[in-house]
Amino acid sequence: MKSFQSIRFKKETVKDFQTFSRKFFKTHTEALQAMLDFFLYNEISPKESLGPNGRTITNLIKKRFNAMAAMMKNIEKQGILPTKTMLELLFEHSPKKKQEQAPLLLYGQDTDPERDMFFKKVEQALIMEKENTNLKRDLRQNRVEFYLVLKKLHLVKSSFGKPRLQLDMTLADFERLKMKIEKELH
Repeated sequence: MKSFQSIRFKKETVKDFQTFSRKFFKTHTEALQAMLDFFLYNEISPKESLGPNGRTITNLIKKRFNAMAAMMKNIEKQGILPTKTMLELLFEHSPKKKQEQAPLLLYGQDTDPERDMFFKKVEQALIMEKENTNLKRDLRQNRVEFYLVLKKLHLVKSSFGKPRLQLDMTLADFERLKMKIEKELH
């Protein structure tokens, strides 16, 4: 037979502990032993903070996802336009070739305003295409980084309540990622 001893606690603390214990354990002894094991096994003090928790990590991921969604919307709005603009310029608005006009404009000759306007539009279309390509590259990089962060998230089932998400990342890597995200948001 196991021997029992008593410890004196305040009534409010005893009521809270009994409610908690009945909810998760068969006996009060099991509940107290699980609490002690938790702190000893994880080598933490009940007075110290556990750092970023599931809520702060979730908020960080939500902000990152919102930034990615905004970039995708921007690409959807403007992504097709550069190619369409270039095609319009090449097939519809190209300057009509005059019979006596040379294929290339040589230095010292008079400039043709219609031809100059065409090349300005082509140049603008190329700039838009370059910006579109850069946005696609940035989106691809953000997706890869987001996927890597998701791979480092693990579900931790706790005997003290609801399961939570835990991020397995060094503090230096977390701070680097946080600074990069803040820099991109501004």
